[in-house]
Amino acid sequence: MSALKGKVALITGSSRGIGAEIARLFAKEGAQVAVHGRDRAALAAVREEIVGAGGKAIEVTGELTRFSDLEAMREQIEAELGPVDILVANGGGSFTPPAPLEEIPEDGWRASVEGNLTATFLTLKAFLPGMKQRQRGNIVTVSSAAARRAHPRSPIPYAAAKAGIELMTQDVAVQAGPFNIRVNCIAPETILTERNNERIPEAMKPDLAAAHPLKRLGTTEDVARAALFLCSDESAWITGVILDVAGGAVLAR
Repeated sequence: MSALKGKVALITGSSRGIGAEIARLFAKEGAQVAVHGRDRAALAAVREEIVGAGGKAIEVTGELTRFSDLEAMREQIEAELGPVDILVANGGGSFTPPAPLEEIPEDGWRASVEGNLTATFLTLKAFLPGMKQRQRGNIVTVSSAAARRAHPRSPIPYAAAKAGIELMTQDVAVQAGPFNIRVNCIAPETILTERNNERIPEAMKPDLAAAHPLKRLGTTEDVARAALFLCSDESAWITGVILDVAGGAVLAR
């Protein structure tokens, strides 16, 4: 398989879960991959797995909310692999539990906005200029079903930050299109990552699955395959799209 042969890809937040699965699949499809995260042991394990399977990968670390760290990451990748052709801005998370708006702490709001929306903004800001200069590139951002529908138990700061990522993605797609750069967004629903598989009680999983028209929960492989499609030539005339990887739980018109 070689859908990404000769490409250099950075996947932020790829020491585990969705990001790690995307990194593994991209390497299998021929990309040279930079894996990123905070947990150095987990990061090394992902890189070693990729290399053991015959792929090429390096590790990069840095805070996504610090532009200087991102610039240092970019320079390291360019020195070791070459300029980034594919950027998957996956880093982020929910940093405060669901609650009525008036009960959400200010620091919880700021942490979710910084860790998701600001982190994605700065990641694109670091890598987009080089893509424009080279007149090529492919960017995938990561949102969430939480940004696609209202719910009384929604983690509001996280949902609002992810909704901001969606609009930013489309704005950047319009700006970057004339430079032969495609920019799309993936919005997963409940995905059985390692952490979610541990946190969701077994007794609850059938009810969660039943809420989806496809009657199952999503896997990291489901999201990775969607990312591969958007980063390959199979989607060469697709940009500015928000792709719901949600088993039908989010039906947008």
